[in-house]
Amino acid sequence: MKKYLVGLAVIIAGVGISFLVLKRGNEKGETLPATTAKEAWFYEKLDGGRVQCGLCPNRCILAEGQRGLCKVRENQNGQLVSLVYGQPVTIHVDPIEKKPFNHFLPGSTAYSLATGGCNLACKYCQNWDISQRFPEDLKSENLPPEKVVTEALKSGAQSIAYTYSEPMVFYEYLYDTARLAHEKGLKNVVVSSGYVNPEPLKKLLPLLDAIKIDLKGFDENFYQEIVGGHLQPVLDGLKIIKEQGTWLEIVNLLVPGKNDNPDEIKAMCQWILENLGPDVPLHFSRFHPDYKLQNVPATPEETLKNARQICLDVGLHYVYTGNIIDPEGQTTYCPTNRKAIIIRQGQTVLENHLDENLCDVKIPGVWQ
Repeated sequence: MKKYLVGLAVIIAGVGISFLVLKRGNEKGETLPATTAKEAWFYEKLDGGRVQCGLCPNRCILAEGQRGLCKVRENQNGQLVSLVYGQPVTIHVDPIEKKPFNHFLPGSTAYSLATGGCNLACKYCQNWDISQRFPEDLKSENLPPEKVVTEALKSGAQSIAYTYSEPMVFYEYLYDTARLAHEKGLKNVVVSSGYVNPEPLKKLLPLLDAIKIDLKGFDENFYQEIVGGHLQPVLDGLKIIKEQGTWLEIVNLLVPGKNDNPDEIKAMCQWILENLGPDVPLHFSRFHPDYKLQNVPATPEETLKNARQICLDVGLHYVYTGNIIDPEGQTTYCPTNRKAIIIRQGQTVLENHLDENLCDVKIPGVWQ
């Protein structure tokens, strides 16, 4: 019978450095075979054969054989390696609205893939069965970047979406695939928590046509207690994305009693308005009981509708609701005359009037 050999993880407050002893083994403590390994980027070699990962704010310091909090980056002989390069565990062709993107190639499909692993530990994760498990425990497919691009083209998708778990933990695989995708005329979109350090983010953004960030809440305690991370690095990343000009949309999944306080929602929308501008689409998504929060009820529909109205009143132009039936909250309106420009039903585009000059201002987005 297999088991995990896990040591003590310690985070030094205010420093952002984590130490994690995380080693996969059997009952005798023998290390089990790992998936295909490839040297990781963004790390520093330390004394005694240790390494420090610089990919995300966890900044894990790892001795030989130890893994980061993400479970997929390991110190092997003084070298940090990715254990999931070219090893996706799930592949689908999805409507782009599922991600969700409402201002990016509406009605198109995205060839979507993910490996295992995540650098956060959200208690309500809807994809915990891949994000919170070791890669050895997941059935993966050998799909190098070249094959991903080939299969995406065959599928008829206009873009490749790196999604489902946390794309930043398979950074090298994402980067190499995205580069090849652009060469073949495909677009790249990332669905991420945004928990990544500035240098890797800035290096990646030129290869991305759009990025959706899960701004999980607007309270540091919520991030620490429910998400397993910190708020400020996500806010810093949002500013970088806006500054570099990559198309950005934001999702906030509202969990009853956890991050749905109207004052907090208003403060979040004011921050978005002041730091990112009024035209960044914001999606409020409905929580349903999952993973470690199965005792929390689903978000009332009125909570999402009220959150949307709060943010419209603050001055945001494009605010949506998701995971509920709400034609009003799923339609893109002209911000000046309130005419319906794109009408959706769930993940389906029913009407698209972008080319009909119904609005006296340009609706921002990536439309072709």
